Formats: sequence, C-alpha cells, structure tokens
Amino acid sequence: MDMRAPLSWLDSAPESPDTPALAASWHHSVLRVASTRPTDFIDVTDRLQALVSATGIRGGMVNLQSLHTTIAVVVNEHEPLLLDDFEALLHQAAPATAAYNHDDPSRRTVNLTPDERVNGHSHCQALLLGPSACLNVVDGRVMLGRWQRVFVVDLDGPRERRVSVMVLGVRDTTR
Repeated sequence: MDMRAPLSWLDSAPESPDTPALAASWHHSVLRVASTRPTDFIDVTDRLQALVSATGIRGGMVNLQSLHTTIAVVVNEHEPLLLDDFEALLHQAAPATAAYNHDDPSRRTVNLTPDERVNGHSHCQALLLGPSACLNVVDGRVMLGRWQRVFVVDLDGPRERRVSVMVLGVRDTTR
C-alpha cells in the first residue's frame, strides 16, 4: 500500500477555489548528532522545525526515536542550570561508580563487542527517560509550548549518534 496516496475522506472534500487540495503524506529522515560530553543534552529543536517545514506537511505528527540504547529523546526547557539539575538527578539515580551486572565480562555472555564500554549506568539512565517523543505538527510547525525544546540526551558520550524522525500528516498539494 502506498502510504503517500490520498486518503478517501480527503478526496471527498468539496472542491472550491478556496479549499486546498490535501493529501496524506509521510517523510523519514535520520538526524545525526555528535555529543561532546559523557552526559550531553543536545537541543535539536531548530533542526527538527526545519525538517518538518521542508516536508510540506501542514498537520499531523512527528516522532523522534533513538537508534541507540544509551540515548534518550525528551522535551523540556533549555535553561543551563536546569540541565545541570537533570544531569545530577540522572547521576544520582544511576551513578557511574556503582556496580552493574552489564559491566561484568565474567558474567555477561551476550551482545559483547571488542570495544565494549563500561556503561551499565548509561543504560539504566536511558530507561528512566525513554527512547522517543511524538509531537503534534500544526500549520507546518512542531507544536511546542513557550519554553519547550526537543533534546537528544546522550548518556554514554562523547559519540556520534542517530535519531530516526518520521513525519506523518496532511500536505497541501497546491503549495
């Protein structure tokens, strides 16, 4: 099934010079981000707004999904002291200095790589935040509150990371 095909209920809308031609549409991209610190809040809001705008989708939703197990996607305020508080909270909840079964190569038998990191704390922190965020798209823009920003949170940096972005919605075909 072609997901870009117009929906039947849109096709039945009355046609007039003032009625835009609408069609269901989708767009997928991968955002690449680079962290510079072990725990790094990377604001991707402006990149996300530009991506959504470029799709031509006027109304719908955008979903951001981590492609890694030690990064998260969150929406919150971009205020430096608050970001410091978030980082401190994550380190308190799952400190890097604690013992994690995941980090014990004598016990762990699956998903081991030659360059395995000691990162059990990063996985536990990611579990607390979640791997995705789904946001509304209204009038061709991501709908956010006054202070809201979209962050990719790297909990095991510094590294190059990827986030899958899916924009789904209705596109005005007359533009």
